[in-house]
Amino acid sequence: MVTSTTDPIEAAASTSRTGAAPAGCLPLKLGLVIPTLCEAENIGGLLKHVRAVLDPLEIHYEILVVDDDSADGTGDVVSAIALNDPRVRLIVRKGERGLSGAVLDGWRQTNADVLGVMDADLQHPPELLPRLFEAVSEGNDMAIGSRYTPGGELGGWNLWRKLLSAAAVWVTWPLQRRRARAKDPMSGYFMVRRASVEGIGFQRTGFKLLLEVLVRARLESVKEVPFAFGLRYRGASKANFQVAWEYARLLSKLYAGKFGFRRSPEPGLRAGR
Repeated sequence: MVTSTTDPIEAAASTSRTGAAPAGCLPLKLGLVIPTLCEAENIGGLLKHVRAVLDPLEIHYEILVVDDDSADGTGDVVSAIALNDPRVRLIVRKGERGLSGAVLDGWRQTNADVLGVMDADLQHPPELLPRLFEAVSEGNDMAIGSRYTPGGELGGWNLWRKLLSAAAVWVTWPLQRRRARAKDPMSGYFMVRRASVEGIGFQRTGFKLLLEVLVRARLESVKEVPFAFGLRYRGASKANFQVAWEYARLLSKLYAGKFGFRRSPEPGLRAGR
C-alpha cells in the first residue's frame, strides 16, 4: 500500500486498519517504522526477517516503511511485498529528508498503541523486537535497544568513533530525567507507548529522535535491552557532518528549553489510520 505524506492525516481510528486482533493476541498493537533512503538492497530481506520474528508472537502489528523518495527502487521492493501482506505499508515522502521527520510521519499514519523504529541497514537485529515489545507490554513506557547497558556492544567501531559516541552521550546527562534516564540516548532502535508521546510536537529535522523523546515525553519507566550493534550489510552509511550539525542544534534547543528559553512548538503527534 503506498501513501504520500502530502495527504491529510486522518483522525485516530477506534479500530485497527485490518480489524480486531486475533483471538489469543496481546491487547497492544505495534506500529514499527523503518525509515529508508536508497535501501533497495537491504529492505526486502529485512522485512522478511522482521515478519518471521514477529509472527510467532501472535500480536497485532504493522510495518510502515517511510521512504524519502529513493531513486534506487526501494519503494518498488516494498510495494511488491505489500501487495501480498497488508501489514506492510509504504509511505513515500516527497521533497523532504531527515530521519526524525520520517519516523514521526510513520507514527502519524498508524493507530498502534506501541510505536517503534529500527534502521533498514541490518545493524539493528530483528531478534530483539520481541524483547522490546515484551518490556512495553509489561508496563514500561519505553524500551530501548541499548549498546551501553551491560551486555551491549558497539560492534566494529574504532577508538575515535567510540570516544565521539561516549562524548555525545555524556552531554545528554543533565537533560535526562532521573526516573527515565537511559545509558544509550543515541540509539535508533526503540519502542514507546503512544500515550507517552501523543500531542507532543517533536523536532522533525535531525537524526536523534530518541533523545528528544526521553527529555520531553511523558515517561515514568524506561527499560534498556542490550544488543550488539551490527555492521551495515549493503549500501552506504548516512552518517556525515549534517548528522553532527543537526545533533548540535537539537542539544541547543533542548538545553534552551530546560533553562527556560522557549521556542514555538512543532505540531503535536496525533494518530492516523
